[in-house]
Amino acid sequence: MSRLCAVLVALCLGVVALVGCGSASGSGPETAGSETAGSERVGRAAAGSASGGDPYFPADGNGGYDVRHYKILDTYRPGSDRLRGVTVLRATAHRNLSALNLDLVLAVDEVRVNGRPAAFRKPSRHELTVVPDRPLDAGERFRVRVSYHGRPSARSASGLEPGRDLYFRRAGETVAIGEPQIGPWWFAANETPTDKATYDIVMRVPQGKQAVSNGHLVSRRSSAGWTTWHWRMPEPMVTYLAFFAAGRYRLERGEAGGRPFVHAVSRALTAEDEDRSLRLLRATSGVVSWLESRFGPYPFSSTGGVVVGLQVGFALENQSRPVYDYSGGPDPYGMGLLVHEQAHQWFGNDVSLRRWRDIWLNEGFATYVEWLYDEDHGRATVQQHLRNAYELHGVDSGFWGLRLSDPGPSRIWREPVYVRGGMTLAALRSRIGETDMDRLLRRWVESRHFGHGTGQAFRRLASEVSGEDLDGFFAHWLDDTSKPATTAENGLG
Repeated sequence: MSRLCAVLVALCLGVVALVGCGSASGSGPETAGSETAGSERVGRAAAGSASGGDPYFPADGNGGYDVRHYKILDTYRPGSDRLRGVTVLRATAHRNLSALNLDLVLAVDEVRVNGRPAAFRKPSRHELTVVPDRPLDAGERFRVRVSYHGRPSARSASGLEPGRDLYFRRAGETVAIGEPQIGPWWFAANETPTDKATYDIVMRVPQGKQAVSNGHLVSRRSSAGWTTWHWRMPEPMVTYLAFFAAGRYRLERGEAGGRPFVHAVSRALTAEDEDRSLRLLRATSGVVSWLESRFGPYPFSSTGGVVVGLQVGFALENQSRPVYDYSGGPDPYGMGLLVHEQAHQWFGNDVSLRRWRDIWLNEGFATYVEWLYDEDHGRATVQQHLRNAYELHGVDSGFWGLRLSDPGPSRIWREPVYVRGGMTLAALRSRIGETDMDRLLRRWVESRHFGHGTGQAFRRLASEVSGEDLDGFFAHWLDDTSKPATTAENGLG
């Protein structure tokens, strides 16, 4: 996510956290069926957890199973924001399950498990509890089919203008993007970054509209006034990186670097801004090639980008196809923003965080890559970026008061997470040398391909690669809440 989102998302995040923790707009069963009756048949089976286990957002995600694949079949009208859909999840039980939970804010019509009707209830507007007609065994592969409907923008976090926190729409155009949450606003999800899955996303929109999503375009078919767009993401992806944009878009398709790309630009922009947007997106292939030279092969089988005509307030690194906001800052077409979001394809998307406290692994890394790109292209060096940022913020500045290794759920998008995160890596390069720094980042990506990383794991790997004791260095940069001294040990000599 770009730093442009910091103010908007910081204001929203506390309210979004309340949604994740089950602030209900109504509770109680939404269908016939008894959870107790199901429990009487289960023996030693137990209900799966309603929490993914992250202390920042404890009700996001669920426990007891792992999703392998999502097939999302949604019909959506951008003009009225009416959505009706079905999500089919293929998953594996981690233990004997009498019930399991999913995250979904829309109204539920029916649930089936392995083809048979299942009892369900909505204990809060964010949570869906499913009780199969028989317990699921540990290790069993099973299928859940959820049918739902509603107006996603009407399901925003309470206290905010509808559609302003996670889900954006105006004048026949809609984009569903958000971090750390978005999936439950348009499909039944296990909304935790620890559970990656592959995706088929099938969006049906009125004919004359386009629906753009992750991965490569499998097919596009029109019939009876509707067009169905089938997108496939064959590589593992966390739920908040899944997105769709629906409206009138200028599409450009092709191949670059041996992989397909799709660029989409909103027709809501002026002709001049459409052209400028496409010029920005066409630079993607060159940026990706440069990133590959630095960090290894591009992780996914397709690429591209979307420029929307809505005032979203931020850009987001949606897997394979980042979404950029035309109005997102004084220079919305700057290369720095494109480099930042493409860097996330390696740092954040391929190697994802396990806990939101380690968000600096995403945003600090993407900021550092922006500086590295500048250096490689004849602009300011990484060391100059580090020194400028260090001198800009005085010792009494609140910039240093945030604990980077544990910023807190309402502060994960604050400026220090981005800039001090980038400074930490720039200082680390100064401390261990460019050769070891390059080896470290390649090892980080290669050893965790399609997986996850933690702050502690990165510290250990940095010490292993460099052969140095870096405990004090990381404590000063990530754990302390005071300005690091200008010493060689801190990478500031």
